[in-house]
Amino acid sequence: MFSEQSREVSSLEKQSVKVMARNREAYHEYFVEEELEAGIELVGTEVKSIRAGTLNLKDAWCGIKDGEMLLNQMHISPYDHGNRFNVDPRRPRRLLVHKREIMRLYGKVKQDGYALIPLSVYFKGSRVKVNVGLCKGKKLYDKRQAAAERDAKRQIDRAMKERY
Repeated sequence: MFSEQSREVSSLEKQSVKVMARNREAYHEYFVEEELEAGIELVGTEVKSIRAGTLNLKDAWCGIKDGEMLLNQMHISPYDHGNRFNVDPRRPRRLLVHKREIMRLYGKVKQDGYALIPLSVYFKGSRVKVNVGLCKGKKLYDKRQAAAERDAKRQIDRAMKERY
């Protein structure tokens, strides 16, 4: 009985999600059509550095080359206590996605003008995961409209708060 309960607790603990970085600029620059969770291939000091919260997704993008999905320009600062095992902070990192999924996304990116943009990096249990979005670029007037809607919502919320 005790072992069954401990297994249930451990499975719940493994599913805990701790977000380490978000790409807020992606939601401003793109319409996110679809999201995909992918694993990422890292070395040991990179995982320690991510746990310390020293990563940046600002200029990051994903590309497909030779049937593999790569995460480019994501900056993971070198680990403070690392030595020769530290690697280049901006090296391309392979994303772990099924081949069928990669080919489907490749077709959309090539034909429809979509882009693959990393939206967030998080720990799911002890594993590092990347949330990749299939995105279409916004025009300037779309950005203005989104900003106007956000301001209107903020004003409505303020008015409701003052009223109650």
